[in-house]
Amino acid sequence: MSHTGEIYSLYLTQPPGELQPGRPLNMNHYANKKSAAESMLDVALLLANASQLKAVLEQGPHFTFFAPLITLISISLILQVVVGVMLIFIVKWNLNDVSTHYKLNILENTATAFVFVIVVVNVFITAFGVQRPASEASSPS
Repeated sequence: MSHTGEIYSLYLTQPPGELQPGRPLNMNHYANKKSAAESMLDVALLLANASQLKAVLEQGPHFTFFAPLITLISISLILQVVVGVMLIFIVKWNLNDVSTHYKLNILENTATAFVFVIVVVNVFITAFGVQRPASEASSPS
């Protein structure tokens, strides 16, 4: 058997669910996987922001950047929930249905814009810094 014939026979023996050259990409499946990955990252950032919010609240209102950090973290958390809901709708709609393309495009663009705003807000949260309360920082570990 020639080298090309061996490769061709390997493709024929692969399970049907595995990626095969020449097989068209299922865009709906791809989009669903992409949205699921984005959702997992959104959950991770949501947990990080919740932790930061807890740290700021523990420091209390005497902390220099208390109000700006509470505001920025709240904006980030709200936008993350909105993006999460948007991703649920994006996953539910069938990408192969041409009639939903316009709505999906608007939803994807809006979600992308919100994600950009979330990133910028989180850069400012990091710049203002969330520090441990003074009582914890001065005590030995």
